[in-house]
Amino acid sequence: MEYEKGRIGRTFIVRFDHKDDLINELIKFAELEHIQSAFFTLLGALREGKLVTGPRESVIPPDPIWFGFDDVHEILGIGNIFHEDGKPKIHLHVGAGREVNVKLGCLRVQSEVFMVVEAFVLEVEGISARRASDKEKGFSPLKFGKNPDLE
Repeated sequence: MEYEKGRIGRTFIVRFDHKDDLINELIKFAELEHIQSAFFTLLGALREGKLVTGPRESVIPPDPIWFGFDDVHEILGIGNIFHEDGKPKIHLHVGAGREVNVKLGCLRVQSEVFMVVEAFVLEVEGISARRASDKEKGFSPLKFGKNPDLE
């Protein structure tokens, strides 16, 4: 285990509107506000989305199982924003449901808002965490500390 201690900085309430690309808009928001690290919760609905719902087998790097939808699903989500290669990267897990069908996974690629999605964003100050691509693991884990490879 590794960790750093920080403090809550600015807080934001953000509304994403019908047909917005949720992930791209979160990235734009982080760039506009110069957010280096934050966590957020969100609720609303997506017209379409694509989730990773687990690995096919318990091996590293994982072979993801994809679940996509192109009909409106209600969502609840929690995620974070950290930089990778100098740009904000979103890690967002959502529960997406329609009628009695519910899926939980990591929202990636497609993420078109239906009507509205609201987010509550808490900036974290005083830490140096960044994402760094790890080809062997097949994802970009958080790295801590002042490291020239993370700049």
